[in-house]
Amino acid sequence: MPHPSTHRTTGPATAGDPDWRSWSDAWTRHLPTLTGRHDLTVTVAPGAGGAAPARFLPDARRIEVDATHIGAPEITNPYKAGHKRVVPTAYGLLVHEAAHATHSLWDTPTDTPPVVADVAAVLEESRAENRHRSRRRGDRRWLRHAATTLLQPDDAPVDDAWHAAHLAGLLLARVDARIVTAKDVKGVRAAITTVLGRTTLRQLRDVWRQAHTVDDTDAATMIDLAWRWCRILGIDPHQRPQPPRPDPGQFAGHLAHAVTDYLAHALGLTPTEYADQQIQSRHGAPTTWTRREPTDTERAAAHHLAARLRRARTHVPEPDTRPSPTPPGRLRTRHAITAKAQIAAGSIPTATPWQRRTQTPPPKPHLHLGVLVDTSGSMYAYAAPMSSAGWILAHAARTNQATTTTISFSTGATLLVPPRRHPTEVLEMGIGGGSTAFLDAVKLADQLLHLRQPGRVRMLAVVSDGDLPNLDSAQRLITTLHQSGCAVLWLRPDALTGHTFAYTTTLLVDDPVHAVAAIADAAVTALEQA
Repeated sequence: MPHPSTHRTTGPATAGDPDWRSWSDAWTRHLPTLTGRHDLTVTVAPGAGGAAPARFLPDARRIEVDATHIGAPEITNPYKAGHKRVVPTAYGLLVHEAAHATHSLWDTPTDTPPVVADVAAVLEESRAENRHRSRRRGDRRWLRHAATTLLQPDDAPVDDAWHAAHLAGLLLARVDARIVTAKDVKGVRAAITTVLGRTTLRQLRDVWRQAHTVDDTDAATMIDLAWRWCRILGIDPHQRPQPPRPDPGQFAGHLAHAVTDYLAHALGLTPTEYADQQIQSRHGAPTTWTRREPTDTERAAAHHLAARLRRARTHVPEPDTRPSPTPPGRLRTRHAITAKAQIAAGSIPTATPWQRRTQTPPPKPHLHLGVLVDTSGSMYAYAAPMSSAGWILAHAARTNQATTTTISFSTGATLLVPPRRHPTEVLEMGIGGGSTAFLDAVKLADQLLHLRQPGRVRMLAVVSDGDLPNLDSAQRLITTLHQSGCAVLWLRPDALTGHTFAYTTTLLVDDPVHAVAAIADAAVTALEQA
């Protein structure tokens, strides 16, 4: 969620768009009904709202709504009352900002520590909506749609007290404001309680419930409540004036999972469908990347690797016993009696009276393999071979109880080959930018393959020179994977200098093709030794 303070800002207004003129005019005419004010205007345009999907500009007496949440101007007639049912989310954003325009009539004192101002802005979200709902009860449904738009799993990137409290102030407080129901947020409440504890959550609830009774112009009380919130969390704004920031070296936990489940339910999707939508929108391949047909060499390599994986799964047969309906073998008396009884009853016998010894391959766990490819400028030579490797690995894993995914990272993380997909074409990675998205790529691989969960063979292969920003955060992620039992293979070009991480198996490679072979060898070895 964009921070609540971005909903009320003094920044420059967004220019209007002629294509959306009718929407801006229609909602400007409708605004007095929502607010009782006649001095406000509405601007609907792509990108309006700045860093938020919508915002209120008090000085300009203006509300902006991002047209992205509507779609196309001709989707419906904004002058007709029924249009709100066609665009419930966008209309909910309008109602939310109208609530701020009507009831957020206080300003944060200039000497307020940023962490206190942050809390006060969070408390104001449900307070303003509570006041608006008390005037216009029928708008609750639209405010609920707005909540699903404003909230994102990124609001709870780690499971710590600050972010759990932040999520409680954004979502659980809306239960007491009668915007969402207790049933809606049951899973979120459980996750927050796990992090904060019942006593702390009860104390925070007392704060936001008192905030709901504060007058629209009472800045002093809102700031006092924000100070009280900080004291409950053990934060001294004099010593730590800035809001706590999430540790980028930590994986998302229960809070983010609970928010995902809530948003999926609100949108009528399964959690998997919702997660897929989010991944596609954030990590989809750029349209400038090209696709091509796989070559005969690549098809042969996929078949060869598949055969190696099959042999690895049947490596070193072990003695075992197997039931059989016919001899030879050891007779099991009870099962023999059962078989005779079934025959006497005229039914087809299902009992297996005989038990024979045989050589069978040991059961092997499922292989989960993630491949991260550095596509910064220095790794130019590896782009084409690793694009080919992503296709080969996906097809080799198809019939071998294995799941693979290939992710590139530069200034952003891009999902090249999703897990459990068998692309018909090879997607060629583009090169350029830095390597700032390594942390995002690791977290995405963990989200897709559950690399921290036991019960499967897990391996992460990274093809990079290791010249990354945030080395400490990257090391913490790698350490967490190592401690959970996930092996990390790091393939570094020997011609490039870079950082060597602890808890990794680091190999220097002199040829991009050798990097592909090393990943395949490591996957086969991991299965043989499982």
